[in-house]
Amino acid sequence: MLTPQEALERKQAVRGRVWRALEEKRAARFPGARGRIPNFAGAEEAAARLAESAAWRKAAVVKANPDAPQLPVRARALADGKLLFMAVPRLVSPRPFIKLDPRSLGNPRRAASIGGAARLGTPVAIEEMERIDLVVCGSVAVNALGARVGKGGGYSDLEFAILAEAGLVDGRTSLATTVHALQVLDEELPETDHDFRVDLIVTREQTIAASQSRRPKGILWDHLDAAKQESIPVLGQLGPTKRGAGAG
Repeated sequence: MLTPQEALERKQAVRGRVWRALEEKRAARFPGARGRIPNFAGAEEAAARLAESAAWRKAAVVKANPDAPQLPVRARALADGKLLFMAVPRLVSPRPFIKLDPRSLGNPRRAASIGGAARLGTPVAIEEMERIDLVVCGSVAVNALGARVGKGGGYSDLEFAILAEAGLVDGRTSLATTVHALQVLDEELPETDHDFRVDLIVTREQTIAASQSRRPKGILWDHLDAAKQESIPVLGQLGPTKRGAGAG
């Protein structure tokens, strides 16, 4: 396994290649690819294909990232009557997730947008959440093993770790990502111990069942610097001192 610094450098190189490929092939929509989870052409079709999967049909509770390319996924979840959770950006609130209950919302697409979720959703604390059946994340790159590279903030991995620490995701929870075919790489991707792998990779053209599942069972405290721990209130609620352990 790579050190965090080695993984950081190699992941950034992968991001650069994928962002450039999406730009060159005109496969990235507004606001562009670089520095973000790319809003890829075909996101709506990928969301529709994900909705055909067994993991989707079985899921009553979905947690999805707030990025633009997964807006069709979030809207479809609400349209299909699924309870939806989205993270508050950078987890800065003591109530770090937004709950969207389709029974109390109007237009699913409007409610599933970042602004709509902020207006219409209910901020909730970890103890107010329900067990998650399906996690949908954005990716910059992914391979057939399920290894993925995000945009570099580390929040998808941390959100998953927080939910695992709280017992809200487990071995029965499915993990999926929707991406453009250019984001699916036939190569080994850099990983650290805190990185999770997805079970399903869904593009406009195909659904790939990942061959090797891997997911952390909780927060790896020694991978978090003091500044990040202090900036995220829920970490203080779940932190090692709360469990009688050392500071890590």
